[in-house]
Amino acid sequence: MNYLIGVTILWALSFSLIGEFLAGRVDSYFSVLIRVALASFVFLPFMNFRGITHSLKLKIMAIGAVQLGIMYLFFFNSFLFLSVPEVILFTIFTPIYVTLIYDALHIRFLPLYLLTASLAVVGAFIIRYDSISSDFVVGFLLVQGANICFALGQVSYKFLMEKKSMQEIPHLSIFGYFHLGSLVVAVIAVMIFGNTQKMEPTLAQWGILVWLGIAASGAGYFLWNKGACKVDSGVLAIMNNVLVPVALIVNLVIWSKDINLVTLTVGGTIILFSLYLHKYIIKRDKHPNPYM
Repeated sequence: MNYLIGVTILWALSFSLIGEFLAGRVDSYFSVLIRVALASFVFLPFMNFRGITHSLKLKIMAIGAVQLGIMYLFFFNSFLFLSVPEVILFTIFTPIYVTLIYDALHIRFLPLYLLTASLAVVGAFIIRYDSISSDFVVGFLLVQGANICFALGQVSYKFLMEKKSMQEIPHLSIFGYFHLGSLVVAVIAVMIFGNTQKMEPTLAQWGILVWLGIAASGAGYFLWNKGACKVDSGVLAIMNNVLVPVALIVNLVIWSKDINLVTLTVGGTIILFSLYLHKYIIKRDKHPNPYM
């Protein structure tokens, strides 16, 4: 779970950087292109071109296209309609999507996993329940599109890597295909929807894009998906909502944004309790971890 915790802290910075410096200033599709292109270059030297079947390459690329490419198209555009706290709030449904998609792939239903994921959603909602603007429908739908893509991608990668035939394949040798899949989506999006008048970032904006591409996208998604393969689906679902209080704390500390410390404490406590409850259920029922 250390991978997931580390990436949560890394990604918490991304919300504020995008909202404060990029949204509305730099073309969203161009931002996505630069970000995924840099991530692709990071993993290019590690890619296994000969020892991987074409079928596996296409599967990993498809996962990357959804989890990173299409997700970013929804995510970056949502900042044009919502404030940073609102975007953070609307990500609270991701754990439920993770749980439902994972159970669907295994043709089963674990209601207790859904219960703990839903409890994490309640905790996240308490944190930001009082900060929703009146005109948020479009932004809400965009974030839900991003949530579904993010959930579908990480669960599909986890499901694929569980297979016995994949156990000996190093994540590092195949993850470059993940970013190449997202790069295909980004190139097509820029060609169709890109606004050339907003494709001249300032030096500071270039610096942010480089950091987002190499650290948040490159290292972040690799470590997150690798971490997802080391925990069960319930923990993965809950960890998707730990980002909410962490991102809000970053917003408070770095940008001095107002935040209700009471609701943050109550909501954060509920999220942590949901993780404890999930682990208690696993231990009580002696459910085997399918990934270990």
